[in-house]
Amino acid sequence: MTPNPLLPALTARAEAAAHARTSVCPCGATVTLADRPDATVIRHADTVAKAHAPDTTPADLTPRLTAATHLPGLLLPPLNPTPVDLHGRLVTCWPYGTPVDPTDPDAAPWEAAATLLARLHRTPAPTPLPPMRGPVKAALAVSRLRTATATATATAATNTAPTTGATAVLRAWDTLPAWARAQAPQPDTTTLCHGDLHLGQLVRHPAPDGPWLLIDVDDLGVGVPAWDLGRPAAWYACGLLPPDEWDRFLTAYRDAGGPAVPADGDPWPTLDVPARALTVQTAARAITKSLAEGRLLDEVEQCLVDACDRMASVPPELTHGRAK
Repeated sequence: MTPNPLLPALTARAEAAAHARTSVCPCGATVTLADRPDATVIRHADTVAKAHAPDTTPADLTPRLTAATHLPGLLLPPLNPTPVDLHGRLVTCWPYGTPVDPTDPDAAPWEAAATLLARLHRTPAPTPLPPMRGPVKAALAVSRLRTATATATATAATNTAPTTGATAVLRAWDTLPAWARAQAPQPDTTTLCHGDLHLGQLVRHPAPDGPWLLIDVDDLGVGVPAWDLGRPAAWYACGLLPPDEWDRFLTAYRDAGGPAVPADGDPWPTLDVPARALTVQTAARAITKSLAEGRLLDEVEQCLVDACDRMASVPPELTHGRAK
């Protein structure tokens, strides 16, 4: 098998960028922060190099990088707003920031995340941007689920539990309005959105204890701002996020003037469709992964599939546009 040249080349890129930023580099080990089909991320000292998904184009990525350079109090700015090609992948370099500690859930920065989102949603896009990619990513997860279940069925896999769950996930997907399935334009074409908000998208910069900033601009764009609240809303609705943490997040977003939900009263007519879509996306990814690994769903994954089963029998709120 021919070795993949991307990882050593990306490592060299991270080291070169780090050395160019300081005359005194500790030159410790270079660390691989992520190595997935859609992203490879390398850290050397205070610099991070990222190879974006293979289908990422300069026309889509460059305006997103430009926006990040113009919003330094909200988004971590890249070291250079122009991506470079490295073995057929677009690569960018970033300053390193301290991520959220996954081992300390009590310290989860829900208020900071909500406040940053509210400020982002109230900020005009500093440059023309493509649509926020959240619905496209959900549709891609569902497409991969269909492929994985078809393959499992064709090979007569003995573990049928994940493929049975796929039926519930696909039924829930079919109840969503067209815009949430990336089959029609989003009804909001002006609001600046992150597109893939979760706590892994926050870092402190300067490290180790600077202010929190949003990272990962791959899905940044204009669209329905409620999508950015959809993942924590989904986890809350599925019983996976405690009510007090959800309340902290929602209250902070409202206190910061976030426009995605009403200032008071019931937020669910607005949040229902995004929460459902992100429940489907997460469940689809879980089943696809379990099939690839030849295992049953774990407790959290099964909880998401069960939520899809319930969703399929209750029509969603269509506040953000009727199905087309």
